[in-house]
Amino acid sequence: MRAAVVTDFRKPLELQELPVPEPGPGQVLVRIETTGLCHTDIHAAHGDWPVTPKPPFIPGHEGIGRIEALGTGVSTRAVGDRVAIAWLAGACGRCRHCIGGWETLCESQQNSGYSVDGTFAEYTVVAAAFATPVPETIPSRDAAPLTCAGVTTYKAIKVARLEPAETVAVFGVGGLGHLALQYARIAGGFVIGVDVEADKLAMATELGADHVVDAATTDPVAAIHAHGGADVALALAASPESFDQAFRSLRRGGRLVCVAMPADDGVVTLPIFDTVVNGKSVIGSIVGTRNDLADVFALHAAGRTRVITVARPLEQVNEAIDDVLAGRVQARVVFDL
Repeated sequence: MRAAVVTDFRKPLELQELPVPEPGPGQVLVRIETTGLCHTDIHAAHGDWPVTPKPPFIPGHEGIGRIEALGTGVSTRAVGDRVAIAWLAGACGRCRHCIGGWETLCESQQNSGYSVDGTFAEYTVVAAAFATPVPETIPSRDAAPLTCAGVTTYKAIKVARLEPAETVAVFGVGGLGHLALQYARIAGGFVIGVDVEADKLAMATELGADHVVDAATTDPVAAIHAHGGADVALALAASPESFDQAFRSLRRGGRLVCVAMPADDGVVTLPIFDTVVNGKSVIGSIVGTRNDLADVFALHAAGRTRVITVARPLEQVNEAIDDVLAGRVQARVVFDL
């Protein structure tokens, strides 16, 4: 099978021919149709974070495909089922987090394209319980970004406790942000899109943003406060500076939701007096559960969201990474296999 492999953090990914993996007990073999390129895949390929994967490995965690074989003991999935393979490739199911509805915090979790091989390949294996069914009405090219960008921002809106008529500032209107602003609108929020690229701001307006701010030419903090300040600020751009701007854009009682993860574990300094006196909160939000993903698919199947993608062949994986880092991709790259 063809696969894009990280062999060294300092080198481009290599297209290799590898054996098709065999599903183990409780696993399924999935033939990948499409897989999205998330910024996390780029961090993985470059070894950017304090906990790094071990080369060689196959990145990817926005995979959509059909089950072609079942491992022993699998009874909940069938050959031919169309499924999604997300960041959460497995969790223990027994710890306090798992049984409390927060499987994404499980300390024994496995992650697709990081601790186990992911979806930048024609085939991959995954635990049957974590192969989420995809409604047949959703095109694979839409389903792929929903599997991470969608479920991540959907969860961020949930943990923000957004209420109708509150103002949401979305810092970074790209692969995650273009979905985040749609979930914020579904929840009844007024949305301000913030970015440095004109085409992304135009996309935000097209998708229903009430206001947009070009942070390349305008101070986003002042611009957002001119609209009364943000009740919720979603930090979706992998830049510590944008996290600081997001926090300072909050009005009294506002909530900063940290989603993006800059390279080298970036640091944000919080003013204690401002935080305490103005009752502000800082919340970390890490992807979503299998139930959250099912909700994301249900909303899209009902026509409530749009996914903006550009298709590339897997052979262009390194060019696609360069384009994402340079800001040349409006929303999400999806590799067609």
